[in-house]
Amino acid sequence: MAASTYFLLVAFVALVISQATASDPSPLQDFCVADIHSPVKVNGFVCKDPMAVNADDFFKAANLDKPRDTMKSKVGSNVTLINVMRLPGLNTLGISLARIDYAPLGENPPHTHPRATEILTVLEGTLYVGFVTSNTDNGNKLFAKVLNKGDVFVFPQGLIHFQFNPVHDKPAVAIAALSSQNPGVITIANAVFGSKPPISDDVLAKAFQVQKGTIDWLQAQFWENNHY
Repeated sequence: MAASTYFLLVAFVALVISQATASDPSPLQDFCVADIHSPVKVNGFVCKDPMAVNADDFFKAANLDKPRDTMKSKVGSNVTLINVMRLPGLNTLGISLARIDYAPLGENPPHTHPRATEILTVLEGTLYVGFVTSNTDNGNKLFAKVLNKGDVFVFPQGLIHFQFNPVHDKPAVAIAALSSQNPGVITIANAVFGSKPPISDDVLAKAFQVQKGTIDWLQAQFWENNHY
């Protein structure tokens, strides 16, 4: 194989791999502020006219220094996500941010982000956190740790993970950075038992090896969203 042909082949393979592994599209200019209201549908958002962009497109008075209400949440947590829908300047930049408030004994229940890795930093309080690996011949392994103020923990992209405040009389606060402008979230219990229309109770009874009456009871519960 000629050296030039070999070089082109290697370059092509590298390009394909980079596109296959990228979480979000890479920017091809300094910025691509999302035109949220554009009727054009693309993977992400169409760029706003650069001449119409101003500093406010990269700014949000999010009040992330203020505590959030966790009392209304059945799971005792409140997730405030800053993604591209709330800060258009994030478009194509591959990053977003969330503040998570936990009531005493509150949790951010098992969930997954299909498009992002998450790195969590505890700002106040104590959290028991963990993630579970994908299926292997040895089952699904749990990696868990108790975190205190200032500690950091990483949840790999797509894996089921959780955070729980084990303290009965003190709240906790964390900040999470995510490697996508729109990481998405699938809360496991909500998705399995609260989907619309519901998954057949025959399917779920078989999957969980319980009576259909148990599944019917679970599906009758109110599965709330703790992301605001």
